[in-house]
Amino acid sequence: MALLHIFRALSLPALALGLGAAAAHAADLPVRPSASDIIKTSKPSDWRPTDPANTLYMDLPTGRVVIELAPDFAPLGIANIKTMVKEHYFDGLAIIRSQDNYVAQWGDPNAETKPKSLGSAKAKVPGEFTVPMSNDKHFVQQKDADGYAPQIGHSNGFPVGRDPKAKSTWLIHCYGMVGVGRDNDTDSGSGSELYAITGHAPRHLDRNITLLGRVISGMPLLTTLPRGNEALGFYGPNEARMPIVSVRLEAEVPEADRSHFEVMRSEAPIYEQVLEAQRNRGGPWNKYAANYLEVCNAMIPVRERPKQ
Repeated sequence: MALLHIFRALSLPALALGLGAAAAHAADLPVRPSASDIIKTSKPSDWRPTDPANTLYMDLPTGRVVIELAPDFAPLGIANIKTMVKEHYFDGLAIIRSQDNYVAQWGDPNAETKPKSLGSAKAKVPGEFTVPMSNDKHFVQQKDADGYAPQIGHSNGFPVGRDPKAKSTWLIHCYGMVGVGRDNDTDSGSGSELYAITGHAPRHLDRNITLLGRVISGMPLLTTLPRGNEALGFYGPNEARMPIVSVRLEAEVPEADRSHFEVMRSEAPIYEQVLEAQRNRGGPWNKYAANYLEVCNAMIPVRERPKQ
């Protein structure tokens, strides 16, 4: 009630004066183009099509999740997963976990009791938590500081950390990134269980687990899943799980059934403009420019090309 009384005590002229000052302050803010405004000015050369040999389609009853793989950062793990995909390992499995503000995970619901054969795929793959910097030919450094990596940036559309002293680089756990579930041993992740980040970026996982790509389309199909009621969001035996219809490499899907996506090139000059627009957002709604951009808040534009 005290606050209400104070508000009522303000005279109309004083209130009008305050509103006028606020309007004048807002009018003085610089007008900056938004990221979407900048993207609209892009040229075809600013974009690259996804590689059919490194793009996965996970088809669910509710739609398609498209995952772009990053072979520069996890060549061994990706090779093993491609073997599983070609042998239809994931077909008929399910999403086994949905943990609030964390991950959605998929694999074999019966892995502990009657596991499905991995076929020709390896049961153990060395962890690829970091790789030599020489693996990455496309790194473009982001100027902002970061608490988890000496340097951050983007490589071919993926968020990346690197340590120049150790000459190592790695993918970063941002929203939509896809990784390999594992036990305690570093080589215990074969790729038979994968997860996608569906919540706030869990950066403490960086350099502790193999990341191998990111979801570029279909994230709502994962983020809106019912949360599992068991520990860590796993689904219990009496809970309905989302079945996986199939997982395919785009290269093995008939042209008529393919999705056609393009990713903005990280090395294109326009991409730095997109980052700057997010670092210092303009427009009439924003009243404060942070002059800072967390790497996981740096939008990597993706668009679907119309079918020919």
